[in-house]
Amino acid sequence: MHSKIVIIGSGPAGLTAAIYAARAMMNPVVISGSRPGGQLTITTDVENYPGFVDPVQGPELMKAMREQAARYGTQFHDDMVVDIDHTVRPFGLTLGSGKTMTADTLIISTGADAKWLGLDSEKKYMGFGVSACATCDGFFYRNKKVAVIGGGNTAAEEALFLTHFASEVILFHRRDTLRAEKVLQDRLFKNPKIKFMPDMETIEILGGENPFGVTGIRMKNIKTHNITDFDIDGVFVAIGHKPNTDLFKGKIDMDADGYIIVKSGTTDTSIKGIFAPGDVSDKIYRQAVTAAGMGCMAALDAGRYIDLTT
Repeated sequence: MHSKIVIIGSGPAGLTAAIYAARAMMNPVVISGSRPGGQLTITTDVENYPGFVDPVQGPELMKAMREQAARYGTQFHDDMVVDIDHTVRPFGLTLGSGKTMTADTLIISTGADAKWLGLDSEKKYMGFGVSACATCDGFFYRNKKVAVIGGGNTAAEEALFLTHFASEVILFHRRDTLRAEKVLQDRLFKNPKIKFMPDMETIEILGGENPFGVTGIRMKNIKTHNITDFDIDGVFVAIGHKPNTDLFKGKIDMDADGYIIVKSGTTDTSIKGIFAPGDVSDKIYRQAVTAAGMGCMAALDAGRYIDLTT
């Protein structure tokens, strides 16, 4: 199989790239990956995606994007890429099914995943009081009490952002000091809505069945071993994100955290003809709408590259 454009990943970035590439008559192929639709498939109400007056379910939004891309001629392969050969032209791809493909250009939109605590209760209430994105879900916690888990820049930023909505924010951290930058710590400790609780390990997310959702959090002091339950309306896990770039290590330039480096103002990577939109290269915004915007950029960047090289 050969295609002018092969898109690896099927989240907002990949599907938007597919829509633009298909409408430009470039017959894109999307390799859906292990989780078709990306992170939004585990998201319930999406209230901040433009064009939807009422909340839209994450899976519903991704289904509509896929149908729109298919309508314009995008081909989908519900498979995984297990290897790429970036040293040849056209690029070579090996799929998990054993099939091989070639492509004039590649759009890498494999995204990033939030790091989680690994608790069964965390998974149970994910989307029902447990979140990894304050920007996405903070609005739901107006005048409520929330917890943030973590001690780095992400945790500090999430806690500060949540003070715009929540009545109280408790920041729990396993260590006795934060790892966040000094300027963030200063802002955090000056904010009267934020309470910092060090030396605390999360034991369990507590919740109800009817209504279904988070009602509290059980914490263990790692020094005293005392266990305490806190009444909480929402839990934000802020221990970082991991970009899904293991497949491309040693082939494409990345930063120390594994995010693909792109040329400013574009989605160009260190390999001509390979583009990287969305969370796989964006470690700052990490929103569906910014991923979609970068997907549009990637399709346009790929189209220009094809025009210049053929």
